[in-house]
Amino acid sequence: MKPLGPIPAGFSAIDGELAIAGHKASALAAEFGTPLFVYDAALLTGRVAALRAAMPARLALHYAVKANPFGPLLAHMAGLVDGFDIASGGELALVRAQQIDPARVSFAGPGKRDAELEAAITAGVTLNVESAREAERALDMGGNLGVAPRLAIRVNPDFDLKGSGMKMGGGAKQFGIDADKVPALARRIIGAGCEWRGFHIFAGSQALDAAAIIDTQAQTLELAARLADETGTVLPKCNLGGGFGIPYFAGDVPVDIAAIGAALDERFARLPAVLQETAFCI
Repeated sequence: MKPLGPIPAGFSAIDGELAIAGHKASALAAEFGTPLFVYDAALLTGRVAALRAAMPARLALHYAVKANPFGPLLAHMAGLVDGFDIASGGELALVRAQQIDPARVSFAGPGKRDAELEAAITAGVTLNVESAREAERALDMGGNLGVAPRLAIRVNPDFDLKGSGMKMGGGAKQFGIDADKVPALARRIIGAGCEWRGFHIFAGSQALDAAAIIDTQAQTLELAARLADETGTVLPKCNLGGGFGIPYFAGDVPVDIAAIGAALDERFARLPAVLQETAFCI
């Protein structure tokens, strides 16, 4: 077994034992039993505030429900973040149960079932379509429901995030549509009368190298601008994905989010005309 890394910032130790919000883990286990998950709302609030302070003011923050779908935690996060990313109909049901506005929700992931598409379109969730076939299914379903779907395109970029734990670009992948096929599909979606929501471009995740993330974000913005130009319309929104890694193991160093935010802010100051009005999120 690999040795675990240091106690993360915000946690503490009492008598050499992990403590959460000033309570020793053993005391919590004795009071509530095991297995036990304990969440510190103040720590969650502080982590989001630190990320928001490091990132450009223009950048919206999304919470990936797959990270932790616990209902009370989602309710707490709803007051901290700008949107929610989901990957299944089950996660859609979880955010709906917390009365989170579906307009704040985007749904990505290959292999969406018909029931999931119908639930998302009916609720008003943004669908990040992962293939031309999925786009056509969504268009047909919207027509049958009498609803104009909110559609974005998940783009499979021709680059990846160096040093990432999971690469989602740079070759044939199950995630998204190859970049060269995106403009034609975007024009098809727009021409069909959908609410066009833009691109989701996510090259990889779990990277601790700030320089690699900065380089990937620069390539992502260049790709978004090129695809928007080729589509022939201003891009309403672009989800830049995440990719910020977590230091799990001994020797891991937390990613420098301040450096990433500063570089992204500089990029935002020099955006081409086609991206000037674009809303960005991670």
